[in-house]
Amino acid sequence: MMIIAIVVGCILGVVIGILTPTIPYTVSQYLAIAIVAALDSVFGGIASTIKKNFDMKVFISGFFVNAILAMLLTYLGEKLNVDIYLAAIIVFVGRMFNNLGIIRRYYLSKFSEKRKNKVKE
Repeated sequence: MMIIAIVVGCILGVVIGILTPTIPYTVSQYLAIAIVAALDSVFGGIASTIKKNFDMKVFISGFFVNAILAMLLTYLGEKLNVDIYLAAIIVFVGRMFNNLGIIRRYYLSKFSEKRKNKVKE
């Protein structure tokens, strides 16, 4: 089910990307930080599905709240002339790598287990 949602989201993103005009430079920084925050939530959702403690309410709220908070930090940093958004990027990317490590270890152990069962047969 999760894979179907990811595929549909990717296809929808490509179609929207083709149909929309180029994003202005003035908002590109906000969009970039929102995408990083959203990707962090997606990887967190996949990792929590693997851990069997996924909650859709937590995922949806985290998805939007993280993206909005990251954009607000970017706006505040722009007004103060300080690159506060870099702190958000460091945190989100660090969490993405942690979640990606969980996902990677899960699939590696699954692959190794499948391979052991194949060798025993």
